Amino acid sequence: MISRVADHCFWLGRYLERAESTARVLGVTRNLALDVGLNPRHVWLPVIIVSGEQERYAASGQGRVDDGERVQDYMTWDDKNRSSIVSSLAAARDNARSIREVVSLETWEALNALYLWAGSPRARAEWREDRHAFYRRIRTSMQSLQGIVRGTMLFDDGMHFMLMGTMLERTGQTARILDVHHHAFQALGTHEVIETALWLALLRACSGFEPFMKVHRGRVNPAAVARFLVVDSLFPRSVRFSLRAAVSRMERIRPPAEEDLPGLRSWERLRGLANWVGALEKDFDVAGLHELLTHVVDETAAIAGVIGTELLGYAAAPAAEMSAQ
Repeated sequence: MISRVADHCFWLGRYLERAESTARVLGVTRNLALDVGLNPRHVWLPVIIVSGEQERYAASGQGRVDDGERVQDYMTWDDKNRSSIVSSLAAARDNARSIREVVSLETWEALNALYLWAGSPRARAEWREDRHAFYRRIRTSMQSLQGIVRGTMLFDDGMHFMLMGTMLERTGQTARILDVHHHAFQALGTHEVIETALWLALLRACSGFEPFMKVHRGRVNPAAVARFLVVDSLFPRSVRFSLRAAVSRMERIRPPAEEDLPGLRSWERLRGLANWVGALEKDFDVAGLHELLTHVVDETAAIAGVIGTELLGYAAAPAAEMSAQ
């Protein structure tokens, strides 16, 4: 596979995951703002921070971060915001259009239909009139798209690059969401009932509410939630699971025994991070959670950069630039 095609597959997977994650976080945060009597700044600022858009939001003239409507507008419709829903859909469509010989007809039709709907007056009207339905439509449409991809495309190198991009994006998203919200919850020092509601909202933002309840039988505490989102081996959005899935795809693209193939540094670094996170299961300490998650976010971005230079044909570039492309 030529590097140009691999690059489009990799970023198609990342943008599909990013659009779903943004819609999920916005929907959960909106419900939290309606249900819990918190300062709006404490509710909406984490959304901007998780997306990596704090500086650009401040410079955009959108207003204060305690204005939920402006934050939602920026994270949904602003085409200059690379993490907004419409930007992610547009970028996913552009990547898919560039590799029409790789993506299936069903994948292209579903993605193109969603992109066209998101740019229509009907989508704007639904966002104004039924915000919950809008976010749910984006989320379920992206999940359906992921199913269409897996059900209609060959599991060849193109698919492996796409799924590796998805899993690296998911790793970064879960780590960022947990880190930012954990820090915010500590600073709030709220009542136990409100704190529980906040941690449940965090689980919902990561699609982990029902899986967590099945494992922990309704007992919610910060350490258990953090452990579940970082090192659980069965939850598909945990950091550990996502990294192991990314390693698996990398090893399909570049088998470890094939020493003459490019990608050795990418594989070694990705496998090293996955093994490091897996080893935390025996000695997980919530007191060091910020440092742990910062390392995961930084190392995931760096791995994306190494993959870019080794396999996707990029010139050397800062890891942060690769992760925000």
